[in-house]
Amino acid sequence: MESRPYAEALGVAHGRSVKGIESKAMEINVLHTPSGSSVQVSGDVDKSSSPRLREAILELLTERSESKVVVNLERVTYIDSSGIASLVEGLQSARKRKAQFGLACLKEGPRHALELTRLLDVFEVYATEADALQG
Repeated sequence: MESRPYAEALGVAHGRSVKGIESKAMEINVLHTPSGSSVQVSGDVDKSSSPRLREAILELLTERSESKVVVNLERVTYIDSSGIASLVEGLQSARKRKAQFGLACLKEGPRHALELTRLLDVFEVYATEADALQG
């Protein structure tokens, strides 16, 4: 398995404070396995960081022609509509290429955001990254 930190290649957004609330800089690592690739995300996925998530997902689908991409959201503390849009774009790109695309390890915040937007049922959701890469 090969892990490549996107944070180094694409730069890490610095934490910022909005009305006294500290956001956590998003970091992305990509894990390549024989059965597919996992985009491991941590921190906040928001307007400033979501383009990097989008780029990581689309690179796997378009440039590497992965047949399975899983986005592991276990360490995501917050996701806004731009982050959700990046996930939807990844799903659309995967479907266009007849690849599998799923989400793994949804915590309360991201799960709630997907439920509010009525998109939770649109994605294949797995309890663990291992389940997603096997499934």
